[in-house]
Amino acid sequence: MTTRRDAFDAMKFLEDIALSRINAFLNHVNVGDYVVQGQLEAYSCKLAGIDKKLSRSLEQEVVNMMATSPQSLSISPVGPLTDSSARKTLIYLILTLNHMYPDYDFSNLRAHHFTKEEGISNTKVDIDSLLLESGKVWEANVGAGVTPLLEELWQAINDVICLIDCDVYTYKAVSEGDPFCDEGNLWSFNYFFYNRKLKRILYFSCRAVSKTQACDSDVDSEGNFPFSNDYEDSMMDDMDI
Repeated sequence: MTTRRDAFDAMKFLEDIALSRINAFLNHVNVGDYVVQGQLEAYSCKLAGIDKKLSRSLEQEVVNMMATSPQSLSISPVGPLTDSSARKTLIYLILTLNHMYPDYDFSNLRAHHFTKEEGISNTKVDIDSLLLESGKVWEANVGAGVTPLLEELWQAINDVICLIDCDVYTYKAVSEGDPFCDEGNLWSFNYFFYNRKLKRILYFSCRAVSKTQACDSDVDSEGNFPFSNDYEDSMMDDMDI
């Protein structure tokens, strides 16, 4: 696994072939009445540059709150904010959103904007049920007899992040202009898989967009949403020629 986006003086993107292949496929998946659009990326949790500025800002905010209302810091989805590890978790969640959606600024989010999931199993059930139709498209395009989408997905995620050691969080959309509040979303999910031991975070988000709301430029003459070139390239890379 290697890093890219060295131009960012911040959290480092972790490039993985299996994740990239699935990410390319999920970019646009035509399942009939709607299109699934997904993002799947992993980062190392190392602060630098602008990330450190956000960290210091949050630290100062916590210090100020400890002087006025310490009880308000004792409980949060990421743990007591009086604990430095909990504050780091919050910072990593915010920074991940900033990296995934560079046209938005999530720096003002705080712990109450996130929810900690009860466990991996419930998260997998939610994702598996919503991506069932995408799995059928995967099999139809990749070919019969290949590893099913969901099996390959969870294997790739586990290889990168080691699910058994992860805490899982989700972000609760807060306002208009938020990428999760776009009109036309039939359903959506966003999950952060955070492994403290590995100091890595993996972000996985998908949404189902009604075709009546989707951008016309993404539709071909037959009303289909083609796969990205990245997906086609990744498929060719996996073929023995």
